[in-house]
Amino acid sequence: MASTWDALEQKCKQRGLSDAAIAAFKNNYTQLQQGATGLVPETDIEAVAQLPKLTDLPTPKQDEIKDLLSKTAMLKLNGGLGTSMGLEKAKSLLVVKEGKTFLDLIAEQVKHMRATYGSKVAFTLMDSFSTSADTRAFLQQKHSDLLQEPYIELMQNMSPKVDANTLGPASYPENPDNEWNPPGHGDIYPSLLGSGMLDKMLGAGIKYLFVSNSDNLGATLDLTLLSWFASSGNAFLMEVSPREHLEGCESMETFGGRHKFFNTNNLWLNLEELKGTLASTGGFLPLPLIKNKKMGSAVECFAKSGAVQVPRSRFAPVKTCNDLLVLRSDVYKIEEDATVQLVRPSSEVPLVKLDDAHFKLVDAMEKHIPPGSEPSLVGAKSLVVKGPVKFSKGVVIQGEATVEAAAQPEASLAPGTYTGPVKVEAPAAAAAK
Repeated sequence: MASTWDALEQKCKQRGLSDAAIAAFKNNYTQLQQGATGLVPETDIEAVAQLPKLTDLPTPKQDEIKDLLSKTAMLKLNGGLGTSMGLEKAKSLLVVKEGKTFLDLIAEQVKHMRATYGSKVAFTLMDSFSTSADTRAFLQQKHSDLLQEPYIELMQNMSPKVDANTLGPASYPENPDNEWNPPGHGDIYPSLLGSGMLDKMLGAGIKYLFVSNSDNLGATLDLTLLSWFASSGNAFLMEVSPREHLEGCESMETFGGRHKFFNTNNLWLNLEELKGTLASTGGFLPLPLIKNKKMGSAVECFAKSGAVQVPRSRFAPVKTCNDLLVLRSDVYKIEEDATVQLVRPSSEVPLVKLDDAHFKLVDAMEKHIPPGSEPSLVGAKSLVVKGPVKFSKGVVIQGEATVEAAAQPEASLAPGTYTGPVKVEAPAAAAAK
């Protein structure tokens, strides 16, 4: 199949992909040719029993924080559009709480940390060809000072789509942009190298990189973790959370029962070690193939890597409108430093299940739960909504509640406190009785 690879390689070069990006794609393509499935049998996995806990780590000394931050960059993965929630712009531009977007809160966190510690920790957004223009326009309008910084944007690579039958380049003459995909898991490593940003950061004395998703507002640059990682000698560190703290997350539905910990996708990298590892492997990490499209097995690619237990508060991703409603509710509050903190104990986040037929997309959810009318969930264990229920301002959910619309086209839930099963009739149906 040499000819098919030659055609793909030529296509990558014509698009301007870096040598590192092409090498990473070739690694995946070779595995595809060899029939790799990306599936790892449970018999080949040894479950982790114990890990160090963030809550047990020593607090850094105040006189070392400024120096540590001067050697640190924070990178937010910002390549997603949130199409599953009906969004057409960068997901980080979604308003999530008190009129602020993900990106507003992240930017304010960076600025607050710089002002507090007098150290200009570097800040980077890893954008995609789908999110770059929208993100830059937003920053120009709201945070133009950040847009002028030397590391503000790292562009995600792209990969050519492969024809499933021929394994050659897929062709869409009517829309050539459809011939390209996001690059898949692990792209941050060849992107850092191929863009020159890795060398640029190292040249400026930046040694540590914290990586997390832009839709996870729990993933802040934690100083205790930074200090511990810097002193640990690890090249790579993964934040994980105990399984019992994540019950109720939709991400848990396919999670194996024998594993105690769940990857939060918050990562710490030693850039000097990363540079050495990439130099020894041809500019990419030899990650296992994942057909369609997740991030994550870099832990096995570094000579010294580790994991640390973190509380549920560091894992608050917004993947669905269920997550968005919880974040917008009184379960979370915005602190002075622009971080979003749980009001309840870290292991207790209410489980919300909204009816996909009426709440799956953001605009549909906001039709039924207008911004500012979110129910109080601080005393709730779970909320299940069935049918087109419209929430009035002043609804309080306690314990385990199921709210069901008994009629179409819409049923209004009046202000009040609710627990257990509740059936709501449409105003017209109620008047007819």
